[in-house]
Amino acid sequence: MTATTKTLLSPHPDRLLPADPSLRTLARTLYESVADARIFSPHGHVDAQVLLGDEPFPDPAALLVTPDHYVTRVMHSLGVGLDQLGLGGPVEPRGVWRTFCTHWDAYLGTASRYWLEVELYDIFGIDVQPSAETADEIFDEIAARLAEPAYRPRALFQQFGIDVLATTDDPVADLSAHAALAADDDFPGAVVPTFRPDRFVDPSADGWQRAVSELGEVTGRDTNRMSEFLDALRDRRRHFIERGGSATDHGTADTGSQPLSASDAASLHSKGIAGTISAEEATAYRRNMLFEMARMSSEDGLVMQLHPGVLRNHHRPTQRAFGSDTGHDIPTLTGFAAGLRPMLEEFGTHPRFRIVLFTVDETAFARDIAPLAGFYPSVFIGAPWWFLDAPDAISRFRTAVTETAGFYKTAGFVDDTRAFCSIPARHDLSRRVEASYLARLVAEHRISEADAHRIIHDVVVTLPRHVFTRIDGADPGMA
Repeated sequence: MTATTKTLLSPHPDRLLPADPSLRTLARTLYESVADARIFSPHGHVDAQVLLGDEPFPDPAALLVTPDHYVTRVMHSLGVGLDQLGLGGPVEPRGVWRTFCTHWDAYLGTASRYWLEVELYDIFGIDVQPSAETADEIFDEIAARLAEPAYRPRALFQQFGIDVLATTDDPVADLSAHAALAADDDFPGAVVPTFRPDRFVDPSADGWQRAVSELGEVTGRDTNRMSEFLDALRDRRRHFIERGGSATDHGTADTGSQPLSASDAASLHSKGIAGTISAEEATAYRRNMLFEMARMSSEDGLVMQLHPGVLRNHHRPTQRAFGSDTGHDIPTLTGFAAGLRPMLEEFGTHPRFRIVLFTVDETAFARDIAPLAGFYPSVFIGAPWWFLDAPDAISRFRTAVTETAGFYKTAGFVDDTRAFCSIPARHDLSRRVEASYLARLVAEHRISEADAHRIIHDVVVTLPRHVFTRIDGADPGMA
């Protein structure tokens, strides 16, 4: 694209590195040492079927705008209807793209703007800023790229330098796409499933009874009985392990993990099936299920990821009209120490149990999570997630946790994205911020330059592969 009178798009090579020249040189050296490191993505939401089918992406809007709630929520906050952005039904893609480009300045200062600029420039060669005037020109250029073999999903997977991509999957999913990719010698990496049992653990949630029934149909067990229900979940965990799975993922309302007696749990399960369970009883059931999930991880070695503290679907009319994951999930204050105490008293020093704690409540990093990781061998600190996967928030995270727990109880970066093309940009952002933080520690004579080089390699390459490998598991994709 030729840009003469238009505003140029050209991400600066030193973006996110320190403004102080004396720090910037060292930060640049540290960053360059890991800039091309292969990507290990242990938590995300890309559909494995996209890579199996390897069909061309349909258009720029369907690729870069509609599936990314980071992007759509910004425009919605300014009065753009989600139906105008491709959610909820068919829409003219060029119109979606024009709306996005018209609102380009709304992203200034946000992490999304950073990712989008890098995607447009590095992947598609776009060198002018989106705007109402350039929207059609950019749309046409990206659309032309998407028609080329080099821009199909598998080619981009290879271009992005991805070694391992973890998906997030329902326990009853057959995982056939994962199996087919694993059997395909021409596919250059590993796509592994993650066991996400959220719709099975809260009997007050819409669809819980249907989920329990589906689990029974898939496993051939009488899931109306609590003991059989738990064994059915174990069956499905084994299925995930057979397909290369290394981890589970739990998006809970809170961190409560109080166990129930077998008889009390069975009684509440029966009430849930009958539809007579109270809200208080459903909370007790859910917290017991988190404890049971930890027990299962201590048995089969699947790494447990905990993502609590989000009020899902805050605007229920939007949820009813457009579904979940449409940009109106809101962070809440979250405590970890008291809620997880029953779980960690039982499993916190178990040799086959590992849990990675994530939060969208920044106050929890220094107050709860770092001290827990600083004692329990099983506890690792998850990367800044969702609302916190932004440059300043990642810097605050490092400051909050490192002095208490060090670098080696953190779990590396997770991109947590549905937007496939944002994966390399998100990892690049994290690597630049880590380099800047380490450069400051060297300048303050708190660590040596040699230490900084070793740490950044371990944070980017070694730690995520270690933390997210199933304990005692045989998983070549995660090794």
